[in-house]
Amino acid sequence: MTEGQNENGGLRAGMEMKKDYLVSRDQTARVVGSGGLDVLATPVLSAWIENVAYEMVDLWLKDDQTTVGGSITTAHIAPTPVGLKVRVNVRLEKIDGRKLTFSTEAWDTVQKIAEGEHVRFIVDKKRFMEKVAKKKES
Repeated sequence: MTEGQNENGGLRAGMEMKKDYLVSRDQTARVVGSGGLDVLATPVLSAWIENVAYEMVDLWLKDDQTTVGGSITTAHIAPTPVGLKVRVNVRLEKIDGRKLTFSTEAWDTVQKIAEGEHVRFIVDKKRFMEKVAKKKES
């Protein structure tokens, strides 16, 4: 295995994925409760970032694996109104065992609206859910 790769074959540092979203009214700060204005809500933007990172690496994982979010740091630097398209760009910067570190940015049709870092961890689905079940029982 070379640095920047893991045992999942094609998963490697430098991989990128972009995905477009259209801002709808139900994704505004006013509706989701994170603010009082009709602009794209930061929690929605953060979920989009996680979604792109998840989808990008999921293609390369074994069937019994998935990824879970570990942290997300997003500087939401400009507002986006309802009706505009947002493109989320995610780049896998580092693979450290099960830890995957991504750089992230998002652009609407006018300007850059966000940048940051997202960390995900590769987990075994069965073992992870067994831990969840034990927690639920306690």
